[in-house]
Amino acid sequence: MAVVPLQQQPSHLWDSVLHLTKSAQDKNSDPLLWALQLSSSLNSAAVSLPSVELAHLLVSHICWANHVPITWKFLEKALTVKIVPPMLVLALLSTKVVPNRLVHPAAYRLYMELLKRHTVLFASQLNGPNFQKIMRSVDDVLQLSQQYGFPVCEPGVLLVEFVFSIIWQLLDASLDDERLLELTPDKSSRWPIRSQDMEIDGPDSFNEKRSEQNEGMKKANTAMAIEIIVEFLQNKVTSRILYLARRNMPSHWGGFIQRLQVLGAHSSVLRTLKHITPESLLQLTSDSRRLLTREGKTISRQEFHAVLSFGSLMSSACQSHGATSSAFWLPIDLFLEDAMDGSEATGTSAIETLAGLVKALQAINGTTWHNAFLGLWIAALRLIQRERDPREGPIPRLDTCLCMLLSITTLAVTNIIEEEEAELLKETESDPSNQGKEKQAMGKRRRDLITCLQQLGDQEALLTAPQSVCSVANQAAAKAMMLRSGLSVTNGYYESISVNDMPINCTGNLRHLIVEACIARNLLDTSAYFWPGYVRSSNQVLRNVSGQVPGWSSLMKGSPLTTPSMVNALVTTPASSLAEIEKMYEIAVNGSDEEKISAATILCGASLVRGWNIQEHTCLFIIRLLSPPVPADYSGSDSHLISYASFFNVLLVGVSSIDTVQIFSLLGLVPLLASAVMPICEVFGSSVPNLSWAPTTGEELSCHAVFSSAFTLLLRLWRFDHPPLEHMMGDLPTVGTQVGPEYLLVLRNTRLSSFGTSAVDRIKSRRVSKFITFSSDPITMDSFPKLKLWYQQHQKCICSTLSGLVSGTPVHQIVDALLTMMFRKINRSSHPVTPATSGSSNSSASGTDESSIRIKVPAWDILEATPFVLDAALTACAHGRLSPRELATGLKDLADYLPATLATMVSYFSAEVTRGIWKPAFMNGTDWPSPAANLSIVEQQIKKILAATGVDMPSLAVGGNAPATLPLPFAALISLTITYKLDKASERALTLIGPALNALAAGCPWPCMPILASLWAQKVKRWSDYLVFSASQTVFHHNGDAVVQLLKSCFTSTLGLSSSHVYSNGGVGALLGHGFGSHFSGGITPVAPGILYLRVHRSVRDVMFMTEEILSILMLSVRDIASSGLPRERVEKLKKTKYGMRYGQVSLTAAMARVRLAASLGASLVWISGGSSLVQSLIKETLPSWFISGHGLDQEGRESGGMVSMLGGYAVAYFAMLCGTFAWGVDSASPASKRRPKVLGVHLEFLASAIDGKISLGCDWAMWRAYVSGFISLMVACTQKWVLEVDVEVLKTLSKGLRHWNEEELALALLGLGGIGAMGAAAELVVECEF
Repeated sequence: MAVVPLQQQPSHLWDSVLHLTKSAQDKNSDPLLWALQLSSSLNSAAVSLPSVELAHLLVSHICWANHVPITWKFLEKALTVKIVPPMLVLALLSTKVVPNRLVHPAAYRLYMELLKRHTVLFASQLNGPNFQKIMRSVDDVLQLSQQYGFPVCEPGVLLVEFVFSIIWQLLDASLDDERLLELTPDKSSRWPIRSQDMEIDGPDSFNEKRSEQNEGMKKANTAMAIEIIVEFLQNKVTSRILYLARRNMPSHWGGFIQRLQVLGAHSSVLRTLKHITPESLLQLTSDSRRLLTREGKTISRQEFHAVLSFGSLMSSACQSHGATSSAFWLPIDLFLEDAMDGSEATGTSAIETLAGLVKALQAINGTTWHNAFLGLWIAALRLIQRERDPREGPIPRLDTCLCMLLSITTLAVTNIIEEEEAELLKETESDPSNQGKEKQAMGKRRRDLITCLQQLGDQEALLTAPQSVCSVANQAAAKAMMLRSGLSVTNGYYESISVNDMPINCTGNLRHLIVEACIARNLLDTSAYFWPGYVRSSNQVLRNVSGQVPGWSSLMKGSPLTTPSMVNALVTTPASSLAEIEKMYEIAVNGSDEEKISAATILCGASLVRGWNIQEHTCLFIIRLLSPPVPADYSGSDSHLISYASFFNVLLVGVSSIDTVQIFSLLGLVPLLASAVMPICEVFGSSVPNLSWAPTTGEELSCHAVFSSAFTLLLRLWRFDHPPLEHMMGDLPTVGTQVGPEYLLVLRNTRLSSFGTSAVDRIKSRRVSKFITFSSDPITMDSFPKLKLWYQQHQKCICSTLSGLVSGTPVHQIVDALLTMMFRKINRSSHPVTPATSGSSNSSASGTDESSIRIKVPAWDILEATPFVLDAALTACAHGRLSPRELATGLKDLADYLPATLATMVSYFSAEVTRGIWKPAFMNGTDWPSPAANLSIVEQQIKKILAATGVDMPSLAVGGNAPATLPLPFAALISLTITYKLDKASERALTLIGPALNALAAGCPWPCMPILASLWAQKVKRWSDYLVFSASQTVFHHNGDAVVQLLKSCFTSTLGLSSSHVYSNGGVGALLGHGFGSHFSGGITPVAPGILYLRVHRSVRDVMFMTEEILSILMLSVRDIASSGLPRERVEKLKKTKYGMRYGQVSLTAAMARVRLAASLGASLVWISGGSSLVQSLIKETLPSWFISGHGLDQEGRESGGMVSMLGGYAVAYFAMLCGTFAWGVDSASPASKRRPKVLGVHLEFLASAIDGKISLGCDWAMWRAYVSGFISLMVACTQKWVLEVDVEVLKTLSKGLRHWNEEELALALLGLGGIGAMGAAAELVVECEF
């Protein structure tokens, strides 16, 4: 064919092209020759190729005036020689051919052939000449920006949208061909698939023979379209591009999947295809397909995935023996045991923390929810078993442990399940067509819970109930047995069952109580009673039942609360349902005065402590009762709260026990409780004690008594009792926020204002009683001026010495009156006790009668004067004007008069101890009590307790015959506590002072704590072991080396690396043992190192140093694991291989499992010790400096072809990732997750800069590479929501570095999860690497 020169003028250029094409068409010229001639001519005309204009011209020429075979051949050749952009040509054809496919079936088939040939050849299309112009043209043709809602600004973004649009259009066309489009939700297509012209206008429309041929071709075309759809979903490049659409355009992808499901369910053409079935078609789009990963290419990736997929752990993960089986759920055991400490009430909910922890471990471990729930329940059961034989002490633990198992753990599981349901609810609300899918997925986590609880029955040793709850467990088993027998009985029937009534073989266990707790919260139904083996027998009825006794069933039938037997029965028997507690609440609100008192007593009885099925409701009702609304007809001048004095006192005393306060704390209700108690403190503390009330007990009750009950309870809701040393750390700050009343109010305000805004909250609200309502209006300390003033004075007392007492002022008069009351006999002598004043001190005590009159003042005024009273008394004792015994007696009299003054005593004496200005008190048995009788025994027992840790204990011996000494304020506080009897009346006072005394003793020089233990052991011998254990913890408070040694003991025992036979098996049993109190006959045994650490970490002054120490110990553990897991000859042999070691070797698998366990332990200790603040410091500061400075393994550890370094890198990756997930969660459910994007961004920027060569590292390269690939792999596999929070440019830099390490699939997975901003880069990487 002769070359016809093109006209050079732009206005005639494309006319010349068209003329050339028509001429070649008429001559039936060779398409290749035409294409080459056209390419040469366009180049001569300086037209950039591939040409957008030429693509438009050729497609317009063909459709439809020149729809002949030769023109299609020309178009195909133009694509082949790259003079037209394939993407644009296909886009143009899709808008022309697909709508007219019924009129021009041959054109439709040719279009699909071109689609098959040229769509996957993307590499030559991206970033080529003219691509920006091509991109805009494709966007204009297909209207992609309008369709998907964001501009097409990157080649990769265009690629994703183009491929998605083309396959979606084919799908809609196929549905339309079979008349199935009407079955889709919107019954139409967003793409042009139908011609606007009538089909009778087409050629051969009236040729019957031709029409039959067209019908056959139409069916063949539909089949071909379906095959192309399948090919796009199967092809390694296009399937990953479509995955990016699924990740980043979920709403559009959902519509696409709905149409695909319609095709799979109803297409007759699909069923005629040989190699495609409806099931296989739908499987190609399932969420289970991992489209951005493939088999690991490098040795390091294989080794890493060996840890991720170490399936052999699954079967034994929930057993309690051995290091391997403990790896998965060890953090849960540590958290549960730490939550039992009881030394402080927390403002956060253990339910939310535990749920977040389980979600984190389920994600990182990659387990099913069945295994996650099983691990959780077994860890909670292990907690109970550690309390089976506890040593007696002042702090009861069993009821709190049972609350953790049956209430907290159950509610955590409830939250996890409801979270899934909230997501489904959200999907349903946004897309009603998802109802069928919701029903299919709704029960997934519930079903896993059911199978988990069924399998839990195999853990017989763990399920044995403690003796005190055996009868309750038996009742639960009897309930199931009766229902299985077909007997319909009421709760009153079970209330009547005694131990002798039980069937012979009716033995309940803790699983029966767990199931009952789950049924009460609608996680299960009574079909659980019919599980195989749930009860041993169902055909044996109760042998005989006692007569009906009064109980909750009687109450529900209308029996009044008028008889003592009825009240006593309800106090000692927990309610079994929310309805019963609601009934009691109604009586407490609307009943007579006597009934209200009885109802308050009942609510604070067994229903609060052991009503596990309704415990959270009981606590909420009590809080609600402490905040009664102002009556509509109230017109008094005083607060309406005054009339509730007796009622309040019953409630306040009822919730003041140690275990009860901890139950409120575990449930996360401390902020609400504090906000309810503060108004009571304000009102009753401001009242003059002229009024008194006579409650049903017959004792007179004053406003001072009510105030003291409320005030001492309030103080126990934050770390009031901890020594002032924490406020004066200087450069050794503790990690975390100092909790105080303001902080508790902030927590309360935040929670109430945000509750109900999410789908999860709406589901939670269904569980809350209709009677429970709390105002969301914010409360501040300004609402309580007297409390605020006291708190300021409290802080001032802590930070500085007393000053400012002016003679003659009301405060000075109250001080004089209090001193007169305290030291009546002394004041009659020649040396009265008087306070130091800023002015003249002419006043003197006027006698008992006058003091009694003058002390008729509000409690807040007495508290304001108390520090000056204590200062005067302590000064008098120091100067010999007051004997130690007289001081203790006077302090006791003051505390008896106003128990709230105990709080001031604690804060004042603690502050004075830390100032060190008082002379020591000689504990000689004459002036002060002597510990000499049993101090040496205490020393020997402390040594036994510490025996397993390798920590040396300082000697208790004092020089010569000199008696032991204590700081004078500390001695005064000890003497005061010893004056109390161990009875119910003194319980609240000792509950307030006891923890403060322990904390103060721990902060004093050695051996103050052993002396305290000796003195109290003399008073209460049965507490001796508990007191010695508390004293042993002090060894770690002052000695950082001892803490490090204790941490090492935790690692060696857990990993089974200890030489001691007790800990040789490792795991949870070695770390936590059986709790304190596991002892042999005749003596105390060493306490497991984990228990010791969990009891002392709150008192470690410099928590910041612990992250580096734990990192260092983790690296030492890795080296020990490698050396103990591989014989020396095997190590030498592996060093000679190409990669140092190969994937699949048993020793490597076992070593990796233990490395993972070590990382899990380290992360747990960091998180428990310092919370999210310490984790933030670790990620932002400690790890970067650690890698830069070259810490890690020594030269010996870098042997074995980098094996140990590789293991160390993966260990740190797991360690860092677990720390992050524990602190911030794997999702955005917790408030702490709001801090995650900033901290994570800083860390990943460091990784990116180091990979990019901008930061020089001092660590081993193999360790660095293992860390980076391990951390990113875990983030991609387990915390995908995290990736969305990272800056796109950081992701691109990381991806680039990973590709240089031949980690292309990891680079792609990282970009693929980065959202819309990273979608383009991910698509370009897919094309470039041809995954």
